[in-house]
Parts: sequence; C-alpha cells; structure tokens
Amino acid sequence: MSPVALIIPPSAFLADERVFVSLGALKVAGAIEARGGAVEVLDLSGIANYEEAITDCLSRTAARAIGITATTPQMPAVTRIVARIREAGAYRVIIGGPHPTLVHASMARGRRRALRAWNQLRSMADVIVAGDGEEAIEVALAPEPPSVVNADDPKAPWFLSSAQLDKSPWPARHLVDLASYQYTIDEEPATSLIAQLGCPFGCNFCGGRYSPVLRRVRMRSTDSILREIEHLRSAYGYRGIMFYDDELNVSRTMLELMRGLAARQERTGEALRLRGFIKAELFTEEQARAMYEAGFRWILTGFESGSPRILRNIEKRASVEDNDRCMGLARGAGLKVKALMSIGHAGETEETVAETRAWLLRVQPDDFDCTVITPYPGAPYYDDASEDDGIWSFSTKSGDRLYSHEVDYSTTAEFYKGVPGDYVSHVWTDALTAPDLVRLRDELEAEVRSRLGLPHNTCRAAIRYEHSMGQSGPLPSSLYRKSQAPAVSA
Repeated sequence: MSPVALIIPPSAFLADERVFVSLGALKVAGAIEARGGAVEVLDLSGIANYEEAITDCLSRTAARAIGITATTPQMPAVTRIVARIREAGAYRVIIGGPHPTLVHASMARGRRRALRAWNQLRSMADVIVAGDGEEAIEVALAPEPPSVVNADDPKAPWFLSSAQLDKSPWPARHLVDLASYQYTIDEEPATSLIAQLGCPFGCNFCGGRYSPVLRRVRMRSTDSILREIEHLRSAYGYRGIMFYDDELNVSRTMLELMRGLAARQERTGEALRLRGFIKAELFTEEQARAMYEAGFRWILTGFESGSPRILRNIEKRASVEDNDRCMGLARGAGLKVKALMSIGHAGETEETVAETRAWLLRVQPDDFDCTVITPYPGAPYYDDASEDDGIWSFSTKSGDRLYSHEVDYSTTAEFYKGVPGDYVSHVWTDALTAPDLVRLRDELEAEVRSRLGLPHNTCRAAIRYEHSMGQSGPLPSSLYRKSQAPAVSA
C-alpha cells in the first residue's frame, strides 16, 4: 500500500473548530496503519489560510492518493482544497464522510434533488466512498478502483458489523495534535470517543434517516470501550471523555457499560468526568443513577422544541411530558443537562417559538443550544420535499409545510449552526419568513441566556498558518504528522 495523505478540512462555520477532533478520519488512518501502510494527516481545523498549508503539504508529501473527509458544511472548503490539489499535479482524490454518504443515499432512492450535489462530487473526486471507510479505503486505494465504493450497503463486505466495529483499530490520535483541541467537562480536560454507531429513529429534520450506516445501531463491547478509555488515560492523560454517540441509551448494553465504568473507578480510585447524548423518552431513573455512578456529570438531549405541534410534525416520538420527565430524572440523579433546541420546522409560528422559549425558562437547563433548521441530503425534509417553480416544500402528516431554496453546498456553509449574530436561514414556513426565523432565534437565545444567567456563546478565532514556517522546515506538527508504519505494496 503506497503512502496515503488524509486531510481534515476546516469548519469555519463553527464558533470554535478546535473542540473535537475528526474521529472518522482518524479511524481510517488507524485502519491504514493496521494494514502496514504509511499515512499522513493534515489537520486544517481552525486554520484560516488553509490553502497555503495544502500547497506546502503537497510539495513535500510522497503520497499520490489523498483522502478527504467531508461533512456537508465543510464542502465549500473541500471544493477549494480539491482545486489546489488538482493544480499541484496528478493525485488520486478520494472523498468520503457524511456528505457523500448522505448524497449517495438520496441518489439511491431516486431523488433528483440530490443530482446536483452528486454531480459536484463526481467532478471533484476520482473515488467516492459512501458509508464506513475503515474497510472501503483498501478498495479506494486499489490499482484500478471503482469510482464509487458503496460501504453504505449492509450486504457489502465494507459495511461494518458490530463485531467488525469492535475489532477495528482505534482512531490514530497520534497523527494529530490532540493537545491543541480544548474541551473540558467540569474543568477536567476532555476528548471524544465513539462507543456505538447509528440512531434508529426517523426524525424529519435529521440527515441519514435513509442511510444504513447512520440508521442502524452497531455496538462495541464494554471491554473494547474500557480499553480505549485506559489508552486515552495512559497515552494522553485524559480523565474527561465526551461520548460522541447519537444516543447512549438506544444500546441494550448501556447499563452494562455504566457498571463497567463504575467498577473501573472503584478499582483504580480515579474518577472520570463523562458527558454524552441520551434520548429523552427512553431515559429511566435506573439509567440516570447508573450514569452518575459511572462518572457522567452532563447529558445532552435533542429536545428540539417546547411545542407539542412541532414535536408531532418532526416525528420526534417524545412529548413535552417526556422531556419534562427526562429533565426531572437527570436533576434527581445529579446530572446537568444541555438542551439542544431548533426552530424553523414545518408549522413553526411565533407562538410555537414562544412555547420553546417558555419551556426552556420553565425547566431551566444548565446550558442550551438553539439553531435554525436546515434540510440536509438524506433527511426527510430534503429527500421527501417536492419542487414547484424553484421552491422545495415538505409536507407533514398534519399538512403543515416547510419551504426551502436549493442550497449549493460547494459554496454555502452559513446555513449550518453559525457564529452568534451571523445566522442565515434558507427555510421558511407559512407563518414565518427566513429573516423572521433568524430574528426569533436570536431573541430566544438572548432572552433565555439572560434570564437563566447563562454565559453567552463566544468564538475562538482561527489561527494563521505561517508560510515561512513551512519553507524553513517541516509543516508544524500541530497540522501535519506522518505515521512511522512502513509502506508495503497493495
């Protein structure tokens, strides 16, 4: 296997890019190393002038194949990165990650809306990987690879089963500057870990509802997870862990994992500080107590709305009463809660936004996040919308509708989350225009944070890669690292 360069693109749409490292890209790097291959990682998270770093990297790499991971909001940066690569010479460009997976799933269902995004990918990449990358990368690096490797098909050998996931290499975190990522849980430095994959639910706004790799739950064993935690402690000193699973409590082995974590603390005498996502209507008192005993101090939950109408329209399956109960159980167990909220759903009105604001003020979460929704490829809001004179509309079972313009993902990223004060909405409802939604979101955030005494979100500015640093020697190790594994022929 010849040397491979993997690129983690910047995410300029985020308020702070150096919070969680891209574990998907590092899992692929770990799989390459496990096969005896040499891999380089260029981590451009938080780098303002990333195109200069790309040019310097290409001037010194021995790799002729370059893999790029891409979420949908990263696509404008990915487009510019690929242009730089093409200018530099003949490289095999492989694009994988959530965006190609979601677009491919939409295409597979015959959705013509995804055609533009798919054609953009086909024009940029020599090989597109949809789905799991750990096994698919070997096919993408073959002497004569297919143009598309479909690892999003459960029947394909590249689709990871739970057993394969359990045995697959851990993320190659040594190939990035982990210390430059700053995140804490109750003031304890922390990093992220993925214990399981997939969410089985069908919320209308959520991407991947038609993609098996994102819809099917695949679980690692408790032993595998505990060993990775021990590795993070011994190799990097972390006692804080963010479980970046969709929802921990969709796993039938959740309580077993919690008991294992608690036993580790009792055995070592060392407390962990943990954080993770849970599904509100599945949350129980037993789960809450077990999470606290395991070391969890925070949970995050996608409550989404305080309006019964909106919760029904998005097919959340959780009611306001379920969400109230979840908050009470967490508080009773000593867990802090971050409420993840969104507005701009089908049927949204000033009244439903007011219900969300009132719910937050009533239950008083320890933190919250409120975003304007966007239709992603692979989400029902996107895939199941119909087009009329350039406007796409999605209809719920109640008849409420959500409208959107087509978004060019190769140039537009501000639709996702965003820096406070810079939100842009590409959706609207029968009652609210796109500017109305941005205004209401900003007003909700300001009022709730002020009345609950919560700090306002802040930004950490992107740093500049100094070109002279690259010219005088190796690229800074915070950006660019090579594995020590020898290259072997495929």
